[in-house]
Formats: sequence, C-alpha cells, structure tokens
Amino acid sequence: MHAADPTPATGAARKGRVLTGYRPTGPLHLGHWAGNIENMLRLQDERYDCFYFIADWHMLTTHYDRVDELAAWTQGLVLDWLAAGLDPERVTIYRQSDIPEVAEMALVFGMTTPLGWLERVPSFKERLRDMDERHSANFGLLGYPVLQAVDITIVKGELVPVGQDQVAHLELTREIVRRFNALYGDVLLEPQPLLSESPTIPGSDGRKMSKSLDNYIGVRDEPDEIRKRVKSFLTDPQKVRRGDPGRPEVCPVFALHSRFSPGDLERIDTQCRTGELGCVDCKTILADHLIETFAAYRDRRRELERQSGLVLDVLEAGLAKARPVAQETLATVRAAMRFG
Repeated sequence: MHAADPTPATGAARKGRVLTGYRPTGPLHLGHWAGNIENMLRLQDERYDCFYFIADWHMLTTHYDRVDELAAWTQGLVLDWLAAGLDPERVTIYRQSDIPEVAEMALVFGMTTPLGWLERVPSFKERLRDMDERHSANFGLLGYPVLQAVDITIVKGELVPVGQDQVAHLELTREIVRRFNALYGDVLLEPQPLLSESPTIPGSDGRKMSKSLDNYIGVRDEPDEIRKRVKSFLTDPQKVRRGDPGRPEVCPVFALHSRFSPGDLERIDTQCRTGELGCVDCKTILADHLIETFAAYRDRRRELERQSGLVLDVLEAGLAKARPVAQETLATVRAAMRFG
C-alpha cells in the first residue's frame, strides 16, 4: 500500500496547479485505483498544487434519479480518498456544488461554445451506448464538457492529469478557453495535459471495469466478496480445463495479475501457457493478492469512519481554499464581458 509523505507541503516549493475530480456514484473499484487514485497520490507526493473535487453536479448527468444516495456517496468518496492516503493538509479537497460560481460560469461557457463541438465528443456517444433503459440523453450529458471546462478554469487549473487516449477530451476545454479569450480578452488560463499512465482495467466480462456495467471489484470489498467477484471473471475461451494451453494476453484475469500480482506474474504466465495452472487456481491466486493488497486500506477506512465530522471538516477546509479562487476568476470573467 501507499505510504504517504509526512512532510507538509507548506515548507516546500509547489509545482503547477493540478485539477481532477470524481463523480460520487458509489464505491471505488480497481479501475479507479489503477487509473486515478495512484496517480493522485503521486502528484500529491511530488508537491503539485493539487485541487481534487467531488463532482456532484456531474453525477446528475446519469444519476439524476438517485439523489437520495448522494450524501452517502459523497461521504464515502472522501473517506475513500483519505484512506488511500490523500492528505487534506497537502491537497485541496472540495465539493463542486459548494461553489455556486461554477454554475454561473457554466452558463457563460454554454453561451459561447458551439453546439457542434459538443455533438462530436466521442465520450457522449459512448455514454449513450452504455446507458440502460432508465436513462435518456439530457442537456447535462451533452454539456458535460462545458461544465468540465469550468471546473478546470475557475480554479485556475494549469495541469490536468490525462492518459494519452484522453488528450483529445482536454483539447475541447482548451478550444473553449481559446474561443472565450478571443472574444473577451486574455482572461483565462489554457490548461495543459499532464500525461500519466492510465491503464485500462478489464471487468469480469472483459469490457472496461465500470460500476454501471456491474463488472467491477471494489477496493473496499470484504474478502468473501472479492473471491466471489473474481470467480465470475471470464478467462481465455480456448482454455477449457487444466492442461489446456492458455493465452494470458487475452485473459482479463491475467490483466489484473499484471497490475496486482507483480511478484507472481512470470510464474503465472509460464504455467498458464503450458497448461500447468488451471483457471480456478489462477483466480484464487488473484483473489489472495487483492485481499492482501487492500487489507491495510480497508482497516484505515474503518478507522476513519469512526471519526465523527471528519468529512465535513475536510470539505469546509477545501472550500475555504477553492472558493476565493473561483470568486476571483468569475469576477474577472464578468468584468471582461461587461457584466461587472
């Protein structure tokens, strides 16, 4: 597990301001951990000026009918971050909806962003494809990139962590900013991508791990649940029984071994290919590694849950840092547009 750097950032030079956020839609899973959480921890330890926010307005794009769970999901996400090792003394953790200036600036950006820019965003079509029957496309889903651009620019975000496959998404934010500056003057910072490794973690069905697809393994799942979920994973369809030679490169279970079982990887690869290792035993090994990897995390999270008022204190402290920046940015925007 990650060991947090105990030295406070206040005594050291800070790097550029990083902005990233999470929608509160339920527990973290392995895809979140490998794709984002470890990177957030690394940026914290490398002394970037990290602004990490709970994207609860973004949550409404797909979970608008589940607001009764929003408070618990928000509480859970903050606890997840803290248990993982994020330190509110070194990073700014805040809730999107606590900053009303975000909504006003989203209205402004919505007025200046061409509709065609939003309709061509690949993630919009991907979201529509993955939605179940209770969903329909809404304005918020189409305008998601506009609100995302506000999230970044309103707190003067300079850097946005993205994988190579996500650079195009950030480019839309940059286009929105360039258009705004061309219309009203050099007002807003144009954020830059901060390239990071963002591995795709497969779920039980071989598709990208996702809560909406219910193909995930939660990082705070108890051991019995982890074993149950690992057992449900698809494997190489050509390896039917022990003795059949396997192809690790096409197996979702081996993909998880590659990330969470580094010490056993060479042996598993060899024994799978020769047929010596059967899929049931391979899954058992993976479950054992996952249980061990996240044991300290689960213990830490249970400890944090017992600290009454902790989440509220963290969000209030983060808001005190983030909102003045947002207010300053919006005041500049209003003045540039002759509203202020």
